[in-house]
Amino acid sequence: MGGITEKITEFIKDLLTGWITSNLDTMFTDVNTKVETIATEVGKTPQNWNSGIFSMIKNLSDNVIVPIAGMIITFVLCYELISMIMEKNNMHDTDTFMFFKYIFKMWVAVYLVTHTFDIAMAIFDVANHVVSNAGGMITGSASIDVTEALKTLLEDMGIGELLGLGLETMLVSLCLKIISVLITVILYGRMIEIYLYVSVAPIPFSTFTNREWGSIGNNYVKALLALGFQGFFMMVCVAIYAVLVNAITVADNLHTAIWSVAAYTVILCFSLFKTSSLAKSIFNAH
Repeated sequence: MGGITEKITEFIKDLLTGWITSNLDTMFTDVNTKVETIATEVGKTPQNWNSGIFSMIKNLSDNVIVPIAGMIITFVLCYELISMIMEKNNMHDTDTFMFFKYIFKMWVAVYLVTHTFDIAMAIFDVANHVVSNAGGMITGSASIDVTEALKTLLEDMGIGELLGLGLETMLVSLCLKIISVLITVILYGRMIEIYLYVSVAPIPFSTFTNREWGSIGNNYVKALLALGFQGFFMMVCVAIYAVLVNAITVADNLHTAIWSVAAYTVILCFSLFKTSSLAKSIFNAH
């Protein structure tokens, strides 16, 4: 009778151990995969992230927004000419140089609008270069191998403790799946925001040559820089997360290790949310 009880107990323990191991494997795999995705996705430029979306945005910009930008250029240049004439005492204090300056402004305005996408992509190419270099200098992995550490720990636990640990790992695993979805939302949301900004690029670029309207273009370029360098801040968040996770010792206390990983992942998600406002505040983009 005692042998049957021992076998039943051993069978239940094996089931619970397999359940716990599966939960932990899934939990750490999901988080590690998502962290690797962050490091990969933030280093992509808009044209590399999704060529189909990029082509659609470029066509919309060229065929819908550029004509509007042309109208704005016409208005801005007319306003500039009237202001220049008024400043020169209604043409009484005219000098030849001011016409050359006006023609140069016209050329710059047209050049900026016709090369808007090249300039915008150059900004993201610079940001991508910074992110790529940062990725090469950041060392460490966010992966945790719990297989060996679990063998000794789980063998010494009773059925009640194993059941509690199983529920605990299931809850934490579910929470980390939700956080993984939120991280995906942050990554995709940033890229969609970039596409939205780039789609109307000709309009703010058409205001650069005017002193009063130029603030629109300046703020727009600051916003592009903020979006580009947000990827760098995301990489720094991932690097900090990797350092924190590598400091966790599973063998000391499994419960502490599980909740530490959960806490660090929540902090990672929150930090990624904050990168947008941080980048905009640094570049004074609003």
